[in-house]
Amino acid sequence: MTHKNYTIPIFIPELACPFQCLYCDQRKISGKSSIPNEDEVTQIILAHLNTIPKQAHIELGFFGGNFTGIDKTEQEKYLKLVQPYLDSGAIQNIRCSTRPDYINHEVLQLLKKYRVGTIELGAQSMDDEVLKKSKRGHTVADTLNAAKLIREYEINLGLQMMIGLPGDTKQKAILTARKIIEAGADNTRIYPTLVIKNTKLEEMYHQGRYQPLTMEKAVDWTAAVYKIFEQSEVKVLRIGLHPSEGLLDGSDLVAGPFHPSFRELVLTEIWRKKLSDIKSDSDSITITVNPKELNYAVGYYASNKKMLSKKFKSVKFGINNNLANSDYELDYHR
Repeated sequence: MTHKNYTIPIFIPELACPFQCLYCDQRKISGKSSIPNEDEVTQIILAHLNTIPKQAHIELGFFGGNFTGIDKTEQEKYLKLVQPYLDSGAIQNIRCSTRPDYINHEVLQLLKKYRVGTIELGAQSMDDEVLKKSKRGHTVADTLNAAKLIREYEINLGLQMMIGLPGDTKQKAILTARKIIEAGADNTRIYPTLVIKNTKLEEMYHQGRYQPLTMEKAVDWTAAVYKIFEQSEVKVLRIGLHPSEGLLDGSDLVAGPFHPSFRELVLTEIWRKKLSDIKSDSDSITITVNPKELNYAVGYYASNKKMLSKKFKSVKFGINNNLANSDYELDYHR
């Protein structure tokens, strides 16, 4: 029996981040404007534990900033808070997100001491030109070196990527995905670039020096890299930004391909491409998929079913737990 995974998120927005990347305002992206103190972290943990099923696999994640860039005593303060929950088994793992250029032996020894099991690096791109134009402040070599060190310490590695940054192309995005796999990533997150208010990217956008991806392109590029990760069994933890209040109501969003169901749009597109080539002189068709893929196979607002209904009088979908996520079976009948 597999247990569902849950992550208790602790957002530490922009704390100690030495760079202001063109696109970044973590407070608006995460919806969190203040840094939590020890009591607040404990309250967040307890509130989540009270609602999560007892048999679940639970992680605590320090997100939203440059965790390993904050003062060592501050890191320890946060990490020590989680230790009793690891000891009791209430929480099974700690993960943190940080920058590739803030990983070294001293940092990793500290994280290992406090049983951090996963480190996510904001790789964003594996193209130095894109990193430079985005003012990331690190290079591809920094990411690869950090990834190698993390693997040496036997800590799970996450490498996050963005699409549509200044200078990016679909081919560069695909190359980034392949290099993330080669670097030994266990998991990834894929974020389309959005133009957020009060960022340098907003200035560039209004000056006509930056054009965000259309929704169609963002879905197409993300579908392409998702399939590469799927084939290499690198788990995609998230597609698209978490829909904070400021993004949902548009108060923080200037432009770009934001959609609260972006993941569903991407997986719908992957299934659309699979199913669009189906040809038959039969009147009816039944498509059987893994139950986890059913909504995506049918499509966002049943778009894939509607597409097939132009070819067949009757289109039905069935489920089979034994099918792999990417597989399907066809049954034609007159």
